Amino acid sequence: MSEPPVLPEPGPPEPSLLAVDVDPRLLEILVCPVTHGPLEFDRAKGELISRSARLAYPIRDGVPIMLPEEARELADGD
Repeated sequence: MSEPPVLPEPGPPEPSLLAVDVDPRLLEILVCPVTHGPLEFDRAKGELISRSARLAYPIRDGVPIMLPEEARELADGD
């Protein structure tokens, strides 16, 4: 009986596969729901970053998910 093939470990998706677009007018009016401070758009990761709250809000299907419970905490290197 032959052994099953060994598949390579999946790496992070290529940035081109993650890149999303958000209407620039929307980005002008959105603020962090926790701090009410400005957000930075990280196109490659598909997130809106709140440096003051240390949170990254995901963008799914072009829609920012502005719920603190959906955000990920920023690591020291982020």
